[in-house]
Parts: sequence; structure tokens; C-alpha cells
Amino acid sequence: MRNYTPVTEFLLMGIPHTNGLENVLFVLFLGFYLLTLLGNLLILLAILTSSNLHTPMYFFLGNLSVFDIFFPSVSSPKMMLYLMGQSRTISYQDCASQVFFYHFLGCTECFLYTVMAYDRFAAICHPLRYTVIMSHRVCTIMTLGTWTGSCLHASVLTYLVFKLPYCGPNEVGNFFCDIPVVLPLACADTSLAQTVSFTNVGVVALMCFLLVLTSYTRIVISILKISSSEGRLRAFSTCSAHLTSVLLFYGPVVLIYLQPASSPWLDSVVPVLNNIVIPSLNPLIYSLRNKDVKLALRKTLIQEVHTCGYL
Repeated sequence: MRNYTPVTEFLLMGIPHTNGLENVLFVLFLGFYLLTLLGNLLILLAILTSSNLHTPMYFFLGNLSVFDIFFPSVSSPKMMLYLMGQSRTISYQDCASQVFFYHFLGCTECFLYTVMAYDRFAAICHPLRYTVIMSHRVCTIMTLGTWTGSCLHASVLTYLVFKLPYCGPNEVGNFFCDIPVVLPLACADTSLAQTVSFTNVGVVALMCFLLVLTSYTRIVISILKISSSEGRLRAFSTCSAHLTSVLLFYGPVVLIYLQPASSPWLDSVVPVLNNIVIPSLNPLIYSLRNKDVKLALRKTLIQEVHTCGYL
């Protein structure tokens, strides 16, 4: 045993090679963040107020919108303060909280995409039994399962990373705390934490991706059996938005956690896409490519305008 002074706070270093661009980045990231909040709140409003959207598909889409609101909120406020020239420090406890909630919400979103793929599989491949397969009870159990599994996943990773001693340096090479940038700062052997985090994140992501791939393989086979081209197009249109979001979600995950060698620039830029840009795209993807959501949004906004006019 050797004496050491434990780290009580970390210093966020931000994105490399962006000195002098803080104001531009602040305006850009703030715009994406506000777009994320507004877009997902509108989708939630449409789902809650339209009885036509009270189906399993939109129940899970509503859950996705909730997590797309909270996910960028884990790191964006601190990053905005950093870009405004405020304190770059983050306490040890806040850093641990960021790691936990980042992986809790990220894993939950990963599970939600998997559940949504299964929902589309049930709707297209077993349309006559869809209401039985995706009953309210089943949807509730699936949702609670995603939350519970994600909490366990994030708890294990956070415990392994922050049970290690940190005695300096304390410079985090990013704008928020995450395992790839915090773990190298530990003053002890990090092999166990590295192995478990790599394996855990890799297994969860790979398992969910394979389940999504299996669902869509069955979906494509079923769509090709539809005789009319109009029917095939209608069936595919119900899946295209979800499939686009899945591809956008898994791209950064692979680049961040499954790359063979660490790259400081990549480790900083890719999380920006994952945390800020992609959550702002999901409302656009689902609203622009979904007639039901667009119709519900239009009706809701018209009703709100009329209500405000009467007041």
C-alpha cells in the first residue's frame, strides 16, 4: 500500500483542436439541444393527445422520445457552461453520475430499439395475433425489463470504474465523463474494468443488434411474400424510420467502444454525434416519414392555436 491524494474533481479538456471556436460550437450545440427537446416534446404531445397513436408501436416511440430528452441532458448543460468559459471542473461524484446515467440511458435506448424491432416483426409477420402478442401487459413488462437491465448494466460499469483510486492526473480528454477517457486516469491496474466494460458494452450492443437483424430478416421475407407492390411499400414504410434510427445509433457505439486503438480526436468528436446530433434527428426521422405522427401533430397544433385564440 502506498500513500496517495485522492482526486476530488476532474478537469474537462473538451474537444481537441477547437480553441477559438467556443462561441461557434456553443451556438451550434445549443441549437441541436433545443431542437432535440422541442422535437421529442412534440412527439410526446402528439402520442398522448391522439387516440389513434395509443398502440404498442407509439408507446415505445414515446419511451424513446423520453430517453432522447434525458440522454443529451446528461452532458449538454455542463458542456454549455464549458463553452461559455465557465468552470471546466467537474466533481468526482458528478463525474461518476455522468458515467452511470450515460450508460443507463444509452443501454435503455439500445434495448428499446430491440423491442421496437420485435414489435414491427409481430405486426408484419403475425398481424392477426398482433394484439395478443403485444398486449398492454407484455409492453409494460418489456419496458420495465429494459429499465431494470440497463440499471444493472450501468451500476456494474460505474462501480468497477470508480472503485479504482484516482490520484492524478485529473484531465479528462472530453467534454463529459465516460469510461474510455476516465479509466486511463486511474492509479491502479485497470485491466479488469477495461475487460468488463469492453465485454459488457460489446455483448449488449452485439446481442441487441443481432436480435434487430433477425427481426428485420423475418420482416423482409414476409414483405417479399406480399403480392401487391403497394402492400409491400406500405409494410416497409412502417419500418424504415426505425431502421434508420437503429443504424444511426449503432454507428457511434462501434466507433467509441469497439475500436482497436484509442484516438483522442475520435473519442471526442463521435460522442458529440451520439449525444447531441443524433437525438435531434430522431424526431425528424419519425415525424417526416410517418403520416400518423404528422397528422396527429397537425391536429394537436391546430387545437392549441384555436385554444389560445379563444383565450
